[in-house]
Amino acid sequence: MTLSSNNSPLTDEQARQLNDVLGALESHQVDWLSGYLAGWRAAQTGQPSAGGAAAASAETPSLTVLYGSQTGNAEGVAEMLGEQASARGINATVVDMADYKPRQLKSESHVAVLASTHGEGDPPDGALDFHEFMHSRKAPGLKGVHYGVLALGDTSYEHFCQTGKDFDARFAELGATQLVERVDCDVDYDDPAEAWVSAMLDAIEARAGAAVSAAGSQATGSAPGKSQYDRKHPFPAPVLENIVLNGRGSNKETRHIELSLEDSGLSYRPGDAVGIYPQNTPRLVAAIIEKLGLSADETVSLGETQTTLAQALQHYREITVLTKPLMEQWAGYSGDAQLQKLLEDQSALNEWMRGRDLLDLAEAWPVEGLGADTLTGMLRKLPPRLYSIASSQAAVEDEVHITVAAVRYESHNREREGVASTWLADRLEDDASVPVYIDPNKNFKLPDDDDAPIIMVGPGTGVAPFRAFLQEREERGANGRNWLFFGEQQFRADFLYQSEWLAWRRQGMLEHITVAFSRDQAEKVYVQDRIRDYATELWSWLQDGAYIYVCGDADAMAPDVNEALIDMIAHEGNKSRDEATEYLRDLAREKRYQRDVY
Repeated sequence: MTLSSNNSPLTDEQARQLNDVLGALESHQVDWLSGYLAGWRAAQTGQPSAGGAAAASAETPSLTVLYGSQTGNAEGVAEMLGEQASARGINATVVDMADYKPRQLKSESHVAVLASTHGEGDPPDGALDFHEFMHSRKAPGLKGVHYGVLALGDTSYEHFCQTGKDFDARFAELGATQLVERVDCDVDYDDPAEAWVSAMLDAIEARAGAAVSAAGSQATGSAPGKSQYDRKHPFPAPVLENIVLNGRGSNKETRHIELSLEDSGLSYRPGDAVGIYPQNTPRLVAAIIEKLGLSADETVSLGETQTTLAQALQHYREITVLTKPLMEQWAGYSGDAQLQKLLEDQSALNEWMRGRDLLDLAEAWPVEGLGADTLTGMLRKLPPRLYSIASSQAAVEDEVHITVAAVRYESHNREREGVASTWLADRLEDDASVPVYIDPNKNFKLPDDDDAPIIMVGPGTGVAPFRAFLQEREERGANGRNWLFFGEQQFRADFLYQSEWLAWRRQGMLEHITVAFSRDQAEKVYVQDRIRDYATELWSWLQDGAYIYVCGDADAMAPDVNEALIDMIAHEGNKSRDEATEYLRDLAREKRYQRDVY
């Protein structure tokens, strides 16, 4: 409805101004304004307003929670913050940075920024536009805005929590006031994140006064029907199936593993991941303990838990990845000048840490008399490993399937093993259970429109979620066309889930399956090469509204596929490289280009 002097008691100029203001407001801002006006009117007349609850809301603080998440961790904490804020009587809105209009920032009162970092200090895909806007000349002044930043990252990477650091610095530069100190979280982020959430809400309450407590007393409990199992309380999922997918002559060992979720209450959607808490290999644990001259049976304290040193290193502490904080602590105990000098050269330090573990560190710079509790206190928690789910719950009900490539390689003259993959491949007993939880990923989801065509690019184990996608589309009776690009080394030995793809093709579910087997000919061929080969038809699919999904290796495959897509768009769409890049960015904004890369 547009106001004018004909349908309101306002003059034309007043109506124009009010239309301009209302047209620029989001729904939560309109709600706030309605409460404010009710309170203002009551104050003018000296009488209680008819909408007493609305007037009270004028005094209730608001909080906008912005998150940028690649794997779902930042999103999970953001949702927790929103729930706890609401429970305290704070009007909280949780928004993905990809869906937020950044020009609104100057109108916000309290803002929480939660951002992960991936790659070489890069923002998550969904936060890229927001990050670029905030660091451009278009960014608004933020005087009067109060904010806090929670950064998520991994200390084994050089640019630890860089995206969060960027946002923190930029908000301050634009005049915003920091409510709480930024917290940079490592992979074991649960405890520091919870502490930051509490501190953030305490700070908002302190600014708002008693209005929050009154509103918070009306808060309800947790949502009914929610599973009791989550990241902090994993479900022990029995192993139902654990088979090798590769054929004879393969250089790889890729496993299809089926787990039971019966009686867990856990649910998932295609595109989600399952988090698994693994175990370190006992052989490496024993070697570390022997090298440091400690006893495997010695009791150590891990917070409120007491266990043996061997159990602590096998189940609870990370021993296969070195981080700068660990190296700094080790240097303090060793007193070695060479190690101290190495710490002063970030590039040299990164190079030395790459491919090495705790045993390498203990052998290179021995520490005499290091206590067991001191050792475990230096190490970060053993983090869960995320695996893309390879099944649709609509098809398999109380099961969840994953596709796991066993990682084995040689580095620095010693055989190495992937922590989770070799535990799952080599050391699970027939009646074993695996601690799991569901890690939702709303940034990698099938289109709501079952008639929309989809293009799936998934070499190696990156094909896992696309098995889930097709199972789901089959169960839903979706009519949309499906095209799979799959790559591996050898056709005869490494065509993962071959019989299932071929059956779907016979049934008409899979219109195209385009493969690239790199070792079957003299010149290696990869999925990005196939994208260029089929550029014309791919462009036609895009014109028909197709969605593109890419899953797999983030370091080489994903950038190469991205480049191939840009080349295809530029050539077939008669665009410059910059125009093609922006076209692909627009697809991402429309959720028609989604990536799950790791």
